[in-house]
Amino acid sequence: MSIVAIILQVILGLGFLMFGLMKFTSKQMVEGFNHFGLPQWFRIVTGVFEWIGALGMIAGIWFQQIAFISGVWLAIIMFFAIITHIRAKDSLLQNMMPALLLTLSAFIALINM
Repeated sequence: MSIVAIILQVILGLGFLMFGLMKFTSKQMVEGFNHFGLPQWFRIVTGVFEWIGALGMIAGIWFQQIAFISGVWLAIIMFFAIITHIRAKDSLLQNMMPALLLTLSAFIALINM
């Protein structure tokens, strides 16, 4: 595994740990899920799913198959985040972060196939 892949997996892992934590603690996330018309229990589920992906991304440094699965897992989550923003008629700018995270997660999946 290349050093670039390891660094990217660490960044994604730490990032998704932070994003998952925000789902539990951020008033902004509560408001965001209300804006999307989603129930608050789904905010918690999303946070847990992000943590699963984050831990897999970190474990994937040592286990290539877990990196592949985590990359696909997180890419799927980000795909649905983009769809959610589109349904809410949010600006293109608001889709930039999920699009970037989808791309990076898919890249990790591809290089760990």
